[in-house]
Amino acid sequence: MSGSAGRLLELIRTGAATTRRELLEHTGLSRSTVAARVDQLIAAGFVREAVTETGARGRPTAVLAFDQRHGVVLAADLGARHARATVCDLAGTHLAETTRTLRIADGPDACLGWLQKAWQQLLEQAGPDLPPVVGAGVGVPGPVDVGSGRPVRPPIMPGWHDHPIKERLQDAFGVPALVDNDANLMALGEHLAGPPSCTSLLFVKVATGIGAGVIVNRQLVRGLHGGSGDIGHVRITSDGDGPFCACGARGCLAASASGGAIARILAEQGAPVTSSREAVDLAHTGDPRAVALLRRSALQIGDVLATAVSLLNPELLVVGGDVIRAKEHFMPALQERLYQRTQPLATQDLQVTTSALGDRAGTSGAVAMVVDSVYSPAAVDRALAAS
Repeated sequence: MSGSAGRLLELIRTGAATTRRELLEHTGLSRSTVAARVDQLIAAGFVREAVTETGARGRPTAVLAFDQRHGVVLAADLGARHARATVCDLAGTHLAETTRTLRIADGPDACLGWLQKAWQQLLEQAGPDLPPVVGAGVGVPGPVDVGSGRPVRPPIMPGWHDHPIKERLQDAFGVPALVDNDANLMALGEHLAGPPSCTSLLFVKVATGIGAGVIVNRQLVRGLHGGSGDIGHVRITSDGDGPFCACGARGCLAASASGGAIARILAEQGAPVTSSREAVDLAHTGDPRAVALLRRSALQIGDVLATAVSLLNPELLVVGGDVIRAKEHFMPALQERLYQRTQPLATQDLQVTTSALGDRAGTSGAVAMVVDSVYSPAAVDRALAAS
């Protein structure tokens, strides 16, 4: 497969090679073999070719590029209290989009039923000239067995354990479907939107719950069974202490520091809030109770992230989720605690920032996940062999 047509497409798609000469250098294949395989990719619609004048004498050069008009991707981000459904091109551009309030706790039938209808409506809105759908990607707020696409005992998703999300969507749309944890997909999206030189990134989402996604050597780290990044259930109190968490334990980070926890405490104090977003928006207005709780949350999360940064030594730490709506209160406290609790070597070149993509980080990452799968060397070679 090292010199297959699928491998050549991967080199072109990632920008590692943009001319036939560069493909020769990367693969060691003969000129005739490269020419034949590139012609095959062009004929199948995977690659387009443009002629530009470059070089010392202005000689024309054929530049190869992945044809992002080859298809579209259905992407969705299902949160604890919201949902976003999109139709995107292969570059991740959102062609059609809809959002709505939707409780993940209402169960898979309600949520996936809405999603299927939303995607169908978006495809109709996008018009008849739309390229074919090549895949679907969904992020959910809980741990996922990526191979099966099924949630695994997700604390804030009652009724979703072992639910066949992947199979339902594949049956509905007739294309490959992929499912992952929402923080993982947000990490993917932010990495692609970040500096091209960045090879390692730690993304943390703070909303109704808390989760993280890890990029190392430009690759998403899922762990053995997809449990990587589940920092919301790191214990921050002694056994038997602290508030109860949705997972059934006591003392988890999410039970004290999540947006959902802040909303719960504010409601107990008489504030008119019912959700993470409302609690953060209250802090943004300067409400002293909400600001104090948000700052406490940042310090607690900073303690846990200090350990993660010390273990991973990433280049970039990105914070997303509801809390960035009041980042003026959250980020200074987070950075204060992070730098207090780490050694200088771990943070001397660390960039700490908020999400560049905001609410679209998850759907952008879902598109990247699908494109990497559908246009992998093995998948492309299978498609060419079957054509």
